[in-house]
Amino acid sequence: MRVPLSWLREYVDLPATETGRDVQAKLISAGLEVETVEQLGADLKGPLVVGQVLTIEELEGFKKPIRFCTVDVGQANGTGEPQEIVCGARNFAVGDKVVVVLPGATLPGGFSIAARKTYGKTSHGMICSTDELGMGDDGTHGIIVLPPETEVGQDAVELLQLVDEVLDIAVTANRGDCLSIRGVARETAIAYGLPLRDPALLDVPAPNAFGYPVQVAEPVGCDRFTARTVTGLSPEARSPIWLRRRLQKVGMRPISLAVDVTNYVMMELGQPLHAYDRNLVQGTIGVRRAEEGEKLVTLDGTERKLHSEDLVITDERGPIGLAGVMGGANTEIADHDDTGNGVDASTDVVIEAAHFDAVSIARTARRHKLSSEASRRFERGVDPRAAAAAAQRTVDLLVLLAGGTAEAGVTEVVAPTAPRTVTIPADHPDRVAGVDYGRATVVRRLQEIGCDVQGQDELLVTVPSWRPDLTEANDLAEEVIRLEGYENLPSTLPKPPSGRGLTHRQRLHRRVGRALAGAGYVEAPNYPFLGEQVFDQLGLESGDPARRVVKLVNPLNDEEPALRTTLLPGLLGALRRNDGRGSHDLALFETGLVFQPGRSSAPACTCPSTAARPTRRSRR
Repeated sequence: MRVPLSWLREYVDLPATETGRDVQAKLISAGLEVETVEQLGADLKGPLVVGQVLTIEELEGFKKPIRFCTVDVGQANGTGEPQEIVCGARNFAVGDKVVVVLPGATLPGGFSIAARKTYGKTSHGMICSTDELGMGDDGTHGIIVLPPETEVGQDAVELLQLVDEVLDIAVTANRGDCLSIRGVARETAIAYGLPLRDPALLDVPAPNAFGYPVQVAEPVGCDRFTARTVTGLSPEARSPIWLRRRLQKVGMRPISLAVDVTNYVMMELGQPLHAYDRNLVQGTIGVRRAEEGEKLVTLDGTERKLHSEDLVITDERGPIGLAGVMGGANTEIADHDDTGNGVDASTDVVIEAAHFDAVSIARTARRHKLSSEASRRFERGVDPRAAAAAAQRTVDLLVLLAGGTAEAGVTEVVAPTAPRTVTIPADHPDRVAGVDYGRATVVRRLQEIGCDVQGQDELLVTVPSWRPDLTEANDLAEEVIRLEGYENLPSTLPKPPSGRGLTHRQRLHRRVGRALAGAGYVEAPNYPFLGEQVFDQLGLESGDPARRVVKLVNPLNDEEPALRTTLLPGLLGALRRNDGRGSHDLALFETGLVFQPGRSSAPACTCPSTAARPTRRSRR
């Protein structure tokens, strides 16, 4: 998760002197893995200004198209005269507002700008692209064309927010809440002891009967579905610079206004959203499991054969989206750039903000080999109570930026669930950490992460909706310990109880291993997984008991979904690999577990007879 420091400051009043490195140290102390702090624009030096193209002269006689331009940069060049610039790009025209770097400036990467003669003309500066300014991917890789209302001569460094610090956080599987600016801001506020301005605290209208019709047939897979409708979006509306830049800083490519807004809100609140072209959706929106044989063309243009366990979004025609993973192409939002192909830009949209089962989404994403920003968040846990706020935030931005009208109808389908509670002795964190925190500290730390705490010696803790990983007393103890600082834990040696030595089976295993090693064999442990085709290779009869295997529901390798009933396949595989690499003098053995249906795991040993050792020439 990439977190721009400028965005983080909107929700936490960090001291002005705090740098990205300072915030990194605080968050690491609180248990987050902040891998790097990227310094954007650290080596950028102006003047970098907004200019307006006055004239363009096409230069002939060169291997590639070259243009000689005059650009109005206001008083930024000290004279007010047009700036003469040679440029090879062709995605701008006379009258366009562009970004101009003047002589004396330095671009990212230490590239110094000076007046120089090229293609028979003297170029006094450069018209810049996103690549040259290190802005990230915007899908064009061409000259930056600014909105017409941009003021000529304005400082482009500030306009394009080119100077910033971005924290790159490796979010662990249990902390899905930190896959959002909101979640990281909460952790930052706790670390600094500052208040949090929660962006999810919005006034949301109550659900009513006038919203877009939604029917959820699978409440276990989808326990919350919010739908809002915005009409009359301007086909000409474009994502503003600040929105595009924030998406670029977090590593996303701007696409179109409606899509950019949903991506922005997802990054801000952690709630994935999807926008449907209302004119392309036919009838009621539904949520159900897919039927065998159904197909869906997703937004990446791939036709996917659906599995009966896949959760899908539907209309009266069938699937229109792979729930929690990716939308379908048949209801895709169209930008106005598509109108040249006869497709009208989308002006009416239906916003989906739903909460899906984490396991179901993870399996669907893996089954279709389709990981997305949305599926990453659902797999790790999304705050179900943020759906309505995220939908409202999306509606507000579309109305503000595209001149749309929010319909009064609000649809919210909710499967009732009780708040999750955990009972914990007040001194449990003390006993786990070996530190005397005291009840007051325990209660304060749990309240800081959003828990409601009741009781004295025995605490009844109501876990916040954004922390699905807090399920037992040890989870709560860990929260107290990490916020108090792992570095403050004393170093103590454990005191194990006196044991009775090795069991008979353990002693037998060790004796067998020592005997084989002494006889010249090398132990070769193997993974306990296999594919059933190895039994054919071993020549086992169809009714052989070894063919009765235990299959894994979620195997690491789809080609090896079963647990071994014999050690021979692993040993023979090791023999084959070593022999193929030139190691012909081999004597291998393995001790390990085999697995049989309906029986306990049994130890086994597979090795050739040790009665006669192989010669050095024939040992295998």
